Amino acid sequence: MASLKEVKGRISSINGTLKITSAMKMVASSKLHKAQEAIENMLPYEKRLHSMLKNFIGSAAEMNLPYMMKQDAKKVAVVVFASNSSLCGGFNANIIRHLTEMLNEYASTLGKENIRVFPIGRKVAEAVKKLGYQPEGDYQHMSGKPNAKDAYELASLLVKLFVEGEVQQVELLYNHFKSTASQVLTRETYLPFQVEEQQQDEDDNMVSDYIVEPSKEELLKELLPKVLRLKIYTVLLDSAAAEHAARTMAMQIATDNANDLIQALTLQYNKGRQQAITNELLDIVGGTMS
Repeated sequence: MASLKEVKGRISSINGTLKITSAMKMVASSKLHKAQEAIENMLPYEKRLHSMLKNFIGSAAEMNLPYMMKQDAKKVAVVVFASNSSLCGGFNANIIRHLTEMLNEYASTLGKENIRVFPIGRKVAEAVKKLGYQPEGDYQHMSGKPNAKDAYELASLLVKLFVEGEVQQVELLYNHFKSTASQVLTRETYLPFQVEEQQQDEDDNMVSDYIVEPSKEELLKELLPKVLRLKIYTVLLDSAAAEHAARTMAMQIATDNANDLIQALTLQYNKGRQQAITNELLDIVGGTMS
């Protein structure tokens, strides 16, 4: 059994850790609030653009736009989003595990030399190197601090690779922010572009026919690249919100565990102190009687 001095030392040590985790939780919570506001403001705009595309998709199919051309995948690009730092629960571990499965799946059919990986975040960049792949560029600065300019540049590069035939498919892998307690691992096909079938909302029902000038074809030529650029920026915002949510929850759990440990150790300390006093009293009584 640990001595009273050792138990008191452990209580002091855990109290120090408790202060750190509480402070980190407050910081993560503050960042989460800003990130959540950013993604919630962006999603309606992106959703509206997709709604417009659904109305024009027939014209796009007839035009055979390069962004929508399906080809046999001989070379693929994977854009994976994670964080630069740890202490965020399973946020990075889940991404890395699924990325490993994803790369193994492609490597078995295409070969590792035909897979290009674009890691967003230091943690996943390190994992990519350990898996034997050379990361395509350095995008660590984009993790946690979404920037529209950087997102648009990356999107333009991905579109260029696809249009020029350097890759036949581009996939995204990231954590989608659902709530503070829930982040959903998401895998999406970025290129070739596909308009997902979604349930119509009131806005879709209100406006289903547009008057377009000069033509639908010209509009789609402008709209599709914009949607593709916007998608990367939206995913950056989404991943950042998920990261801060995961860190907030991780620090909350760590704080709760520290409190539980302090309570248990305090009880142990009080019992030990009480037992020590009882033993001293017994020694005194025993000495008096003798």
